[in-house]
Amino acid sequence: MRAAAMPFAALVLFALCTAAHAQYPDKPLRLVVGFTAGGPTDLPARFIAERLGAALGQRVVVENRPGAAGQIATQDVLAKPRDGHTLLLCTHFEAINAAVYTNVAYQLPDIAPVSQVSRYYYGVVAANDLPARDWEAFVAYARANPGKLNYGMLGKGSAQHILALELGKLTGTEMVGVPYKGGADALNDVLAGRVQLYVSPTLAVLPPYKAGRVRLLAVSSPERLAAAPEIPTLVEKGLPFVRFGWLGICVGSGTPQPIVSLLNRHVVTVVQSAEYREMAEKAGTIAASSTPGELAKILAETYEQTARISREFGLQH
Repeated sequence: MRAAAMPFAALVLFALCTAAHAQYPDKPLRLVVGFTAGGPTDLPARFIAERLGAALGQRVVVENRPGAAGQIATQDVLAKPRDGHTLLLCTHFEAINAAVYTNVAYQLPDIAPVSQVSRYYYGVVAANDLPARDWEAFVAYARANPGKLNYGMLGKGSAQHILALELGKLTGTEMVGVPYKGGADALNDVLAGRVQLYVSPTLAVLPPYKAGRVRLLAVSSPERLAAAPEIPTLVEKGLPFVRFGWLGICVGSGTPQPIVSLLNRHVVTVVQSAEYREMAEKAGTIAASSTPGELAKILAETYEQTARISREFGLQH
């Protein structure tokens, strides 16, 4: 009798859990972004928030919590109840921070992936007043002026920092990194000529480049971007350098699986829409959705790649 009762007890427990989540969401959701408004994470976050809110029947409010290369936002989300009402616009920074910082306040298993939302490449941009109009001229000028050029980054070990270090090694150039709270701040200083170089997601640099406010020297994609077909790739310039970043939606681990599945279904629908794909293509990015498991694999691969580079350049601290 006891054995026969066990499946019934499990069924009752499942029914109770389902009923508890049937009202989800019962209040507005927060989508926390770890970088400043106006940066490359902001446009897709707000696009997804608006349409996800319509699908769920509750507002999804985007909150920018910049600082510490995204760690402030991650800790904010993980400190809240794991009930699906607090979402994180997760990026490769979650894995990078875990690989670079020995005292990071979280580990990757603390983060539960929902879906990837985009994949993007980087553009190498230079200030207009720099006496170098193309990639070859920039490399020659940087080699002739070691230690005299500055580049923007989002803290030690950030993607921008790592990419600049790798490019410096490949080209035999030496520049000084200047840390910023967010990509928009770094880009503003490039536009103003206070910083000479910035390796930025193309989403952020294509608009000022097309407006003639900054020079786009090269991109890190394997082929030229449809949004800027006149710009050469670094591969074309003889560098074995193809790098990309990604964005996703995540929650804290322990969030009930029915909620994760519901969020995944709605986020995937938004990302696969023609409007989102068009927005992404114009920005030089690629709309990309996934299962939670696929995004978990991407997180792990990003961590392993960063750990290797971190050891090479002595970045871990």
